[in-house]
Amino acid sequence: MHAETDLETILLGPLLAHRDCGDCVACCTVLTVDTPDFKKPAGTPCTHLTSHGCGIHAVRPDICRTWFCAWRRVAGMPDEARPDRSGLLVSLNFVREPRNCFEGVSINIRAVAGSNAIENDIAAIILDSLCDQLIPVWFSDGSKKMLMHPENDVASLVISGEPAPAHLQNDVAAWRERYGVFAANG
Repeated sequence: MHAETDLETILLGPLLAHRDCGDCVACCTVLTVDTPDFKKPAGTPCTHLTSHGCGIHAVRPDICRTWFCAWRRVAGMPDEARPDRSGLLVSLNFVREPRNCFEGVSINIRAVAGSNAIENDIAAIILDSLCDQLIPVWFSDGSKKMLMHPENDVASLVISGEPAPAHLQNDVAAWRERYGVFAANG
C-alpha cells in the first residue's frame, strides 16, 4: 500500500462496506491519471471505458484498483453524493508543488461536466459533510478553483502569519498548528 493510500484512510476513513461504485464511472473521465503503467488527461474518457463500464475491469491498472472517491469513504456524505448522482467528484488531492499551505493535501470537489449540483443544493450538502475537520476543502467548476474551508479570513491569517482578531484566534491557531509550518511566514 502506498503512502497516499494510507493518508487517504487516515484522513477520510476506510472504504465503507455498504458503498460500491455501481454504474458510476465519473473518475474514468474526470481525473488525470499519470502513473508508469497508465496515463490519461483530465476530462477525457478512458480509452477502456465502454457503455457497460470498464472494458478491462479484470486486468485494470493498479491505480484503478486502489483509487476510490471520498463518497466510498466518508460516512457523513449522503448516498445522493455518489458522483454519477450528484454531478460532483470528491477526492483527496495531492499537489507536489502547492501554491499555498492549503493545496498540498486537501479535499477537492470537482463539478462534473453538465452538473447542476449547485442549483439543486447537493453541493451545499456535500460541503457541509466535509467542512468539519482541519482538512482544506476546494471546489472546482472546471474553470476556477476556490478554497471553501477554512473560510477566507482564517486562511488569509494562516498564510500571512498576522495576528488573529479575538473572534478568530481559536480557528486560526488550530489551522496554524496543522498547516502553519507550510505557510510562507508560519
